[in-house]
Amino acid sequence: MASDWEKLSDDYAGSESALIAEVDCTAEDTEIVCDENAIEGFPTIKWGDTSGLEDYDGERDYDSLAAFAKENLKPMCSPANIDLCDADKKAAIERFQLMPVAELKAEIEKINTKIDEAEEMREDEIEKLQDAYEKFMAEYDEKVKNLKKESDFNLMKSVFTAKGGMKDRDEL
Repeated sequence: MASDWEKLSDDYAGSESALIAEVDCTAEDTEIVCDENAIEGFPTIKWGDTSGLEDYDGERDYDSLAAFAKENLKPMCSPANIDLCDADKKAAIERFQLMPVAELKAEIEKINTKIDEAEEMREDEIEKLQDAYEKFMAEYDEKVKNLKKESDFNLMKSVFTAKGGMKDRDEL
């Protein structure tokens, strides 16, 4: 993917409306950027307005990246480009612009809290699934062990082999 990314970056070098860039999230001086944009793995591709980047989840070959960039990396609805917004987005931007900064911050924090709660619930549910899986596998292993023991399964297979059943043994 690195060479495709570099080729795409070259395609957009000097663009006034699009930026193809990369950030090393292992460096201390970029930690804030990575945290603010929820970059947790490598490579993570984000796109959109720099104040609200979105996850890119398409294919990662050059042709797919280039097609996506051509369609999406252009000026878009934002406070800086309100003329590109539909009536609903314009109304939302205007409503947010009228809010005091402290109130806007509080609203953002409310949503972030709900996102954090959803993440906690997801983690809890994953843990429950993992516990259920481990319990099921332990029960399965115990059942198989008991079935083999109670039926003298290994002896049965040995006798089968001794009686010339070797050619059919793989099917068992």
